[in-house]
Amino acid sequence: MAFSSSLLHRLLRGSTPVSSSSAAASSLLRATFCSSSSSAPLPTESPLSSVFGDGAEVSNVPPLTAPKLFISGLSRLTTDEKLKNAFAPFGQLLEAKVITDRISGRSKGFGFVRYATLEEAENARQEMNAKFLDGWVIFVDPAKPRQQKPAPRPDTDSSHTGFTTNKTVGWCG
Repeated sequence: MAFSSSLLHRLLRGSTPVSSSSAAASSLLRATFCSSSSSAPLPTESPLSSVFGDGAEVSNVPPLTAPKLFISGLSRLTTDEKLKNAFAPFGQLLEAKVITDRISGRSKGFGFVRYATLEEAENARQEMNAKFLDGWVIFVDPAKPRQQKPAPRPDTDSSHTGFTTNKTVGWCG
């Protein structure tokens, strides 16, 4: 292992040009040490991109129809104020709400922000998607309209006296 390490250091110092970036050196070393055949072509230098995307337009992203955005992946420590401060630079923010649990009061890990215009919301979506907020990677998507819950069905199993029938099968007690 010591031999490989010293060879690696010599390659880094001697064979890579001074003007090349560490990414180019890394890909050169990866091609040298990780390829199964010695005749593998050396990789060409490619532009760097982040783990979460390089800002390129994705074709399956739904278009915005309303200036409201759904933010997922929030930390449990993210508050309404922190969410507002993170999204305020992208336009006139009308609302920033972290959805919390009714009993504990802690964040459920998602929230909503609403802007004055579609352009501001689109800009915020492009700039904040897959970025870190409070140490967590957040994802920004168009908010879907709220669907109404169906009305509760009347209980058809109760009799006119108010008793309900037990339909448990196999239970004696």
